Amino acid sequence: MIAFFLRVTALCMALATLAACSKVSLDDSSPIQKLKPFPTRHAAPSTDRSAWFGDLHVHTGYSLDAFAFGTMATPDDAYRYALGGKLRHPVGYDMRLTRPLDFYAVTDHASLLGVGKEAGTPGTRLSDSFLLNNLKDLNRQENLTDESVRERSELFRPFIRKLFIADFFNLLDDEEMDSVSVSAWQDTIAAADRFYRPGEFTTFAGYEYSSSNRVGSLHRNVIFRSTMGVADTPFSRLDSENPEDLWDWMERQRGTGSDVLAIPHNSNGSGGQMFQLTDWAGDPMSDDYSIKRLRNEPLVEITQIKGTSETHPQLSTRDEWANFEISPFRAGTVEPTGPEGNYAREALRNGIALDASGQGNPYRFGFIGSSDTHVGGAGFREDQHKSKAGLIDGTPMRRGITPINDPDLIETIANGGETTIYTDDKGQKFVDGKIPTWSASGLAGVWAEKNTRESIFDAMRRKETFATSGPRIRLRIFAGYDLPSTLPDQVDAISLAYKLASPMGSDLVAKGDKPPSFFLWAVQDMESAPLQRMQVIKGWEKNGVTQERVFDVSCADGLSVNPATNRCPDNGASVNVEDCSISADHGAAELKGMWSDPEFDPQARAFYYLRVLENPTCRWSTWQANEAGLAPRSDLAKTLQERAWSSPIWYLPEGENVVLSEN
Repeated sequence: MIAFFLRVTALCMALATLAACSKVSLDDSSPIQKLKPFPTRHAAPSTDRSAWFGDLHVHTGYSLDAFAFGTMATPDDAYRYALGGKLRHPVGYDMRLTRPLDFYAVTDHASLLGVGKEAGTPGTRLSDSFLLNNLKDLNRQENLTDESVRERSELFRPFIRKLFIADFFNLLDDEEMDSVSVSAWQDTIAAADRFYRPGEFTTFAGYEYSSSNRVGSLHRNVIFRSTMGVADTPFSRLDSENPEDLWDWMERQRGTGSDVLAIPHNSNGSGGQMFQLTDWAGDPMSDDYSIKRLRNEPLVEITQIKGTSETHPQLSTRDEWANFEISPFRAGTVEPTGPEGNYAREALRNGIALDASGQGNPYRFGFIGSSDTHVGGAGFREDQHKSKAGLIDGTPMRRGITPINDPDLIETIANGGETTIYTDDKGQKFVDGKIPTWSASGLAGVWAEKNTRESIFDAMRRKETFATSGPRIRLRIFAGYDLPSTLPDQVDAISLAYKLASPMGSDLVAKGDKPPSFFLWAVQDMESAPLQRMQVIKGWEKNGVTQERVFDVSCADGLSVNPATNRCPDNGASVNVEDCSISADHGAAELKGMWSDPEFDPQARAFYYLRVLENPTCRWSTWQANEAGLAPRSDLAKTLQERAWSSPIWYLPEGENVVLSEN
């Protein structure tokens, strides 16, 4: 049944590319604003900036796949959940955050936006169409058992048969679908305005552009700075699957006064396409291409439920922490994908190499995390993980934690899809494949003066952002010259750092041969584990060759970095996997300090970003096995180290251009 649901959704999305609904003309005559690249260096803020946490990747019942998974949640439901209210999961239980978020964006798939939900409402024209009338009962609310879920899935079987005998264009009214999608988009925008509380809770108008090709996902979330002047219809894969056409549309939006940015996600499932070394047509990149991509995509989502895309053990062989929540499958399949072209750190390295070759740097991006929930809200904590796909993975059995109690389900899974079967040493069978590798992640963090659309969007635009795997860890990195060694201990350390140094997301220009110094700071989430270590990740290019290095720079429990290995000693923190209790006397609430690169080369392009690790804790799969009275599966990691990543700072050798603009 899991495979069946996933095949249905994949087929629906594939057929959607044939439809003519929600078309936006690529020959739009509205002007493309000829903007210079946005600034990469920052003036000091008028007031110290605060850390705000949110989720910019949320699906409701307006997304065709989410509706197929049983999700009936509306944008209003999603925003209420972000504010701390209850949210009904499609399986029938209530979800609730332990504390509200600061900002949120509902980002439903633009392709056939709202069409599934409309067809699932009896009495509508779409529900009575020959092709869609089997969806009309999917709006039932009930406490679902495995048996009732199977019965509900049977509604799709006639739907699938009709697809093979029907003419898609003749059986669906394009104008009706257009009307439904426009209405759903306007409701999405209106919901953002209904729940926006400047200074308290920020909402953004947004949607997902769901491009893909034969080898992987090239999806982006599109976020608008304001709801004023937003396009009547979002640009979707039905208009073009080429992201470069999306950028042109975004520039036309900016030309009408509506700033907008796109955030790529799930690069780990892109089949090497997200961070390739050519443009869409396969031609070499140029400086103009790089500037255009950077202007439209200043950020990348590096962690979410479908895995973390920072790096991979095969790409970062000297990084002991590279194997973090890796989901190594191509989008829509359980076929493995190689790591090249899929991970952010490699893209950062390739970006500085492209820059050195005169093609510009299209990968000078900052980091965020978000959830990609398809039920209106995510748990973010390991002990509250409910995965993402509604009926597909809404119970421990469907997440692969408890044995399968349904022989028909075993047969269905064996037929293919995004899942397989795992048999343990006792002969028990479990759901396997993608779902057990999914993660209880992630969150977007920004440093902004106020919790408002303008302030948070501007922080994203300047890349003063960070990503977390779920905990609300706060971290900062500044780089500059002649910074006082006592800076971490000064009362006005942050204000002074903004005046003297460049924050995350910035470029730092060489000052002769003088090495820069770095001010680093991180604070624990008091509802999560203490911090274990703080690290600087460095990548650099010299003579056409790129390399990377991980430096531990601050250790918990009074320990010191070993200069021979650049590593902190083990601080002795442990976790009892039988009850998930953790060491109470190890770790730090705060880590901070100054650091200088011991291998600094003033002639080498480089980037630096901060990574902070917590003490080990139980993975969600261990929590749920314990709750079920079972031993955790031997093939899944029992523990993990939650973490946070800052956006990089780029060092440019003397004589290199720093791109600035009036903004």
